[in-house]
Amino acid sequence: MSTHAMIDLETLGTKPDCVVLTLGAIKFNPYKQTEPDKGLYIRLNVDEQTKMGRSVDDGTLEWWGKQDKAIRDEALGDEGRTSLIDTTSQLNKWLVGVDEIWAQGPAFDIVILENLYEQLGIPRPWNFWQIRDSRTVFSLMPQDPRKAIRTDAHNALADCYYQAKCIQQSFSHFNISK
Repeated sequence: MSTHAMIDLETLGTKPDCVVLTLGAIKFNPYKQTEPDKGLYIRLNVDEQTKMGRSVDDGTLEWWGKQDKAIRDEALGDEGRTSLIDTTSQLNKWLVGVDEIWAQGPAFDIVILENLYEQLGIPRPWNFWQIRDSRTVFSLMPQDPRKAIRTDAHNALADCYYQAKCIQQSFSHFNISK
């Protein structure tokens, strides 16, 4: 069985060095309609990131201010934050055995994670050839599959779940079996 992972970040900017609020990841098999499982959700330490010079974008802060209060509180609340060393350790362990890593546009989530790993001086636990882009797959569908099933937008773990389900739907639609 091929094990794939979907990764999603919620951040305070769009640049590679921006502060990461939350990280969500879920394992799934894109060739079957089985439920994605083995989710990982981490709320990263914001103060630690700002002290090391990671950026915060005013426009992104303004955007967060317009989001639903529950989503905003989950993303921005102070409780339950994890150190960057613990975050990378947890993600590294969680990624063991993963064949391919998906993101909603790897030029965002993956680039930000790579920048964070580099800034911490920690080797990233994936190779460049393992990265996949779900947005490209969804653009090939007759209709964007996320629009039909997505709820809880801007929760990193929920976003991963829906994006993984949509990859499964897309592979099924195109009869991709391997």
